[in-house]
Amino acid sequence: MADSNELDDIEGGDSPETSAPKKKKKRAAGLVALLPVILKFAAIGIGALIFIVTVSVVTFNIMNRGGRSQTVVADPMSPYIGRRPIFSWYTDLGPITTRTRDATFHTVTVVLNLGFDHNDQAAASELNGRRFELQEFVRRYFAGKTVDELRIENEPRIKREIREILNTRYLDTARIRDVNIARLDVMEVF
Repeated sequence: MADSNELDDIEGGDSPETSAPKKKKKRAAGLVALLPVILKFAAIGIGALIFIVTVSVVTFNIMNRGGRSQTVVADPMSPYIGRRPIFSWYTDLGPITTRTRDATFHTVTVVLNLGFDHNDQAAASELNGRRFELQEFVRRYFAGKTVDELRIENEPRIKREIREILNTRYLDTARIRDVNIARLDVMEVF
């Protein structure tokens, strides 16, 4: 027996009984050494996932401004609109006559048609309900203008001002999309 132990020592190996447990320890030690690396990559992956989700949620909330809608209604007078939308028209204001604010009096007679979204029954009923307020507004608006301000080249500005004032001050749910000046007569009073 001494010879077999000596042969094992010369070959540099141990007896079969002692070598088997060392291999198990090496395999177990390899898995134990690999476990921190696996946990490190798992932690990096989870951290990256949390970071991506957080950035996405913050970006989404900023883009949506806290959930408010970003629907923008294009200006129908804009030259960048391909086809003009079809409007329903409120034509019941009738002719309105007033004087300008010039030193020499001029009489202004105006007929306005107000365009709103097609088949918007709520807008139609609101405009009907506010008919007399709208007539008074148109009378006061043109009474505050001079003859120079009512020239034909100022018509797009007049339409835009009327639309903005009506949408912001007079109407609750209805939105005027276009203003049509069917008649604008300015006559000097002698």
